[in-house]
Order: sequence, then C-alpha cells, then structure tokens
Amino acid sequence: MSGAVEAPLVAAARAGDTLRVKRLLEEDGEYTDCDKRTAAFAVAVQAFDGHIADLLLWGGADAGQCAPEELLSLREAVDSGSPALVGALLDGRIRDRYPASELMEMRDLARSWHEAGTEAELRRRTGSQDDLVYTRVQDDEYYTVGELTLGGITVRDGHGAILTALEDQLGVRASCEELITRALDRDQDHAAWGRSAIVLAHRREQETWTAAETLRADADPSRRLFGAELMRLFELFADSHEEEFSVLAVDALTDWSAEETDSAVLAEVLHGLGSYSGPRAEAALLAHVGHHDAGVRRAVAAGLGTSLDSTYLSEEAREALLALMSDSDTDVRIAACLSVGAVGNGDFALTDAMAALLHHPERRVQLVAVYGLALHNDERCVEGADRLGQPRPGFRNEEAGYLDAAWRYQWRRNDN
Repeated sequence: MSGAVEAPLVAAARAGDTLRVKRLLEEDGEYTDCDKRTAAFAVAVQAFDGHIADLLLWGGADAGQCAPEELLSLREAVDSGSPALVGALLDGRIRDRYPASELMEMRDLARSWHEAGTEAELRRRTGSQDDLVYTRVQDDEYYTVGELTLGGITVRDGHGAILTALEDQLGVRASCEELITRALDRDQDHAAWGRSAIVLAHRREQETWTAAETLRADADPSRRLFGAELMRLFELFADSHEEEFSVLAVDALTDWSAEETDSAVLAEVLHGLGSYSGPRAEAALLAHVGHHDAGVRRAVAAGLGTSLDSTYLSEEAREALLALMSDSDTDVRIAACLSVGAVGNGDFALTDAMAALLHHPERRVQLVAVYGLALHNDERCVEGADRLGQPRPGFRNEEAGYLDAAWRYQWRRNDN
C-alpha cells in the first residue's frame, strides 16, 4: 500500500522552493488550511530553511501546534548561524518553551561563534584545512548572510545577529560600542548590521545619539553609513515629528546632506529626510536632483512630495519629479511615480507623465503608473490595469496593492 501523497505546500517547503511556497500561500482553497501550513513550517525548520519558515509563519502557520520533537532544537538553530531560523523558533507562540537558563546558554553559544569567527570555529569543529566554499545567501525577506561549507558541514555567519536578538529577548543590554562593532563586522545588507541598527535606534537615548554623531564625523564611509542609518531610524521610529530625537535627526541629516561626498552614505542621509515634511528637508533633497549616482536620485525621488498636506507640491518639487519620472534609471522613475501618486492633486502634467509610463517595457513600472493614476482619479488607470491583468503568481502581495487602487477607482466611478 503506497503512502499518502505529500501536500504540495509541504513538498515545496521540503524542496526549498521559495517562489513555489509563495505561490501556494497566495492560492485559495486547500492552502488556507492552517494544518498544511503548520506541517510545511515544521518541514522548513527541519530543513534548516529559516526564510521559508518565516514566510509560512506570516502566511498563517501556527508554530504552537508543532510538538518540540517536530522542530529543531534551539541549539541546532543557533549552531546553524541562521538568524531567520532562530527567529522562527522564537516565535511568540512557542517562545515560552525555552526557559531563561536555556536562552542564556544559547546567547553564550552565539557569542562563542561570533567571537571565534565562523570560519575559525568551523575549522575547529571539523578539523579540516581544506578550501572553504563561501556564498552569500538570502536568510529572510530583508537580509542576507554568508554561508560557509567545509568538511561536509554548512553554517551561516549570522551569529552576531543571533547574539543581538537573544540579548534583546533576555533584556540583556549590550553596550552601544559593542553593537556598532557587530554591525561594522559586516555590510549593510547583512542581518548583523540590520539587527544592531534596529536595537540601537529603539533605545532613543543620548548615548546612542552621541554615537551616531560621532560616526557622522568618521573618515571611514562604512562607519558614516551606519551613523546615517541610525539617524534615519531615529526619525522613522519617532512617535511624532516633534519628538526630541526626530528633530535632532532631521536637523543633523539636513546639514549632513550638504557635505557628504560618498554616494552610498549620501543616499542613506537623504532617505532619512524622506518621511519628514518641511522646507529645509525639501531644499536638501532638491540640491541633489541631478546627482550622478542613481541611488542618490532614487532617494531624492522617494523623499519629494511627502508633505503632510497630501494635495500640496511646491513648484520646485513638481518640476524635479517631472524630470525624475523620465530618469534613465528605472528605480528612480518608480520612486518618482510613487511620490507623485501620493500627492494626488490631479495636476495634468504629472498625470500625463505617469500615463506615459504605462507603456514602459517593465511591468513593475507599469504597475506604479497604474497606481499613481488611480490615486489621481485618472481614467487611464483602468486601461492600464486591464492590460496588466491579474497579479502574477508568487508576486500577488506586491502587485495586488497597485492594481487594487485602479479597481477601487473604477468602483467609485461606476457608483457616481
């Protein structure tokens, strides 16, 4: 008698097929079954795939329905070096399975990996002096880590991020200097950098602010970049634009934008002004409209038109966004179109510029053009949405929001 056929979602998780998992999570019918999603979550964890495990948790899997023996031990997850995998096992529904004493032991384990260095500890454990294979891999939806293979064992180099997460879980306060060092051991796309930046920015205290200001004056661009990200997050996490550290961040970033020479740092500085409305911030953004680096121009395009008055756009910002919507860089065009859409004032020159993007060869540009036109109540969004059709499988969450705006416009129009 043959065994039961494995559910497609479980099979996709076992195969590590991220796109297939996303597609199945989007579908209706049997894949809304929490039990199947939970079974797939257990399989993903057993396969050391934190990225897919995290997707399944967001998609409705219930970690609390998994027996401890169906999952990895927390020690195995920490040893793996995957912050996403450890995060999946620390999901709120099963976090209380781990007593504080075990969490402290796992913090110490993560620290030993981090302080020894992933390669050195891997060589110590395997006893191998062979050549090591290193690749960069996606660990979750937002961050990457390094993956090292030696002597038949594969680990990831996310132990610094795991250490920071476990400290945060335990209420253990690492020093500001130590968190900055952990971040700067890696680059901006690495989980260790992102975790340290978020923990520090949430502290919202003078010590962290002083550290950010010190980093701003450093000769090393990577240190300035981390300082700029801290200031951006200080502003982003503020409860209001009047909060003390939000005001300090906007003032510092505005001044910084006039003197920064490194393009990556400047782009981060300008992104920090993107959620703030005010003439000084706008002037700082406008000063870099014609910058040679596309990343800087993207930051300008994303930041303009963010006034609290959603119908207002200064003439200078309007002209800049018109130019940026025809930029040679696709991502700059997208950012400019999204900013114009948010203004929603029906300006004919702006809507014509967005309508021209309906014929851009890339679907993602057409999507934001449809979205922007819909927010301006422009009829052309309907035809654009009809041409694009339904969201593509595996990209439903990203595309549905843009297309839904056109369909909502159509409903409003038909009701009048």
